[in-house]
Amino acid sequence: MLRLFAILMMLLASPRVFAQEEGPRGIHAQEAVITDAALVPHARPELATGEVRTKRFIIVHTAKAAGAARALAQQIEGVRDGFGAMLGRDWPGTTEIRLGVGRQEFEALALPGGKPPGWAVALAYPGHQIILLDALSLSDTEGPTTLRHELAHVALGQLAKEWPRWFQEGVAQNLTDERYSVAHYSALFRAVTQERVFHFEDLSEDWPDVPSDVEIAYAQSAAFVAFLTGKHGPQAMGLLVDGVRAGEPFEQAFGKAFRTSLLLEEQDWREGLAARYGWLPLTTSSALLWLAASALCVAAFARRMWQKSARMTELAAEDAAEDAALRLLAAARAAGPLSPDGSEALSPSALTWPEWPGATPTPGVPGPVAPSQPEALEGAPEALESGAGGPEASEALEPGDEEPESQSGEHEVDAEHPAGRPPKPTLH
Repeated sequence: MLRLFAILMMLLASPRVFAQEEGPRGIHAQEAVITDAALVPHARPELATGEVRTKRFIIVHTAKAAGAARALAQQIEGVRDGFGAMLGRDWPGTTEIRLGVGRQEFEALALPGGKPPGWAVALAYPGHQIILLDALSLSDTEGPTTLRHELAHVALGQLAKEWPRWFQEGVAQNLTDERYSVAHYSALFRAVTQERVFHFEDLSEDWPDVPSDVEIAYAQSAAFVAFLTGKHGPQAMGLLVDGVRAGEPFEQAFGKAFRTSLLLEEQDWREGLAARYGWLPLTTSSALLWLAASALCVAAFARRMWQKSARMTELAAEDAAEDAALRLLAAARAAGPLSPDGSEALSPSALTWPEWPGATPTPGVPGPVAPSQPEALEGAPEALESGAGGPEASEALEPGDEEPESQSGEHEVDAEHPAGRPPKPTLH
């Protein structure tokens, strides 16, 4: 599922997948093959200081690469056994691997006339059954894959001479499991969706010039060889090898081994490309369903964590505001109450507390302080009943004044005091 997720993200989110200027990646940018045996005479390099022999290999090494040579000797025979299981045949003779450390030793071990390109860390001479390696590349993640890829070129070169380019590259990539990479899937996806799948007759001799087309050529060659191997098995592949070794043209040997033509097999392979490398497998895969569910769970969890973080921030702000208010209140209490004009603080004994309305004196307890003259005037019932503003509402009535009359001309009588109003306070 993680691999499908990575593929989907590469196809949907990365515009570089569709870029034309991006070249081949991985070992295709590091390995090279020299097939012109006539220009490359066989000679043992002077820099070599020793060799390690196995049943079917000779590992020639420099002094710096002695340890790498011994480690490689323990694994190389098993790699060759895997090749025979796929091709149905093992190539004859002993293969020589030259091993040096660093660029200088790597180039010094090359055959005269066959200097490796500056970008290569591995080089194969199929006609001489020799492989040249930089020992430092073996410690890289793609180092073992690079070795197997070069070994596949040597194997095909020793089994027969006339192989189509697409078949050589397809076999090499299947022997190294390169066809399972994300880069190959994305290249075939681009080829299928943009209808840029090459015909194999165009890949027999020449290889594309555009870097992005080179990736497609590598990927479709690996996919077609895997299709043939899965459909016909290693025995048919062995018959194909025998026919080409006997001098038959490739298409003739192909028809005898697989009992069909190369054109029909290519058409059969093309019919299934959309189902394997188009949008359909991405939209109908059960793994994609689980991937979408996982993405939704991650999104929900992220949203919940964001809400929780926002709530915690809000609570922290409220706590800070409450703490600030409490500090201000404590400071005010410590300073004491302020005077009416705000100039200085008053002591509690200097404060006059208001009387509760309607309070009655209790025997033995000092009564409330009598209101001052302005307060008595403001609280007069006449002023509250009349509702009139102005100076008349603040003046006290003298004894003998008549009761106010209503609009009908009659005297008003207090409902709670039928006998009349209580005496009003007299000013002295």
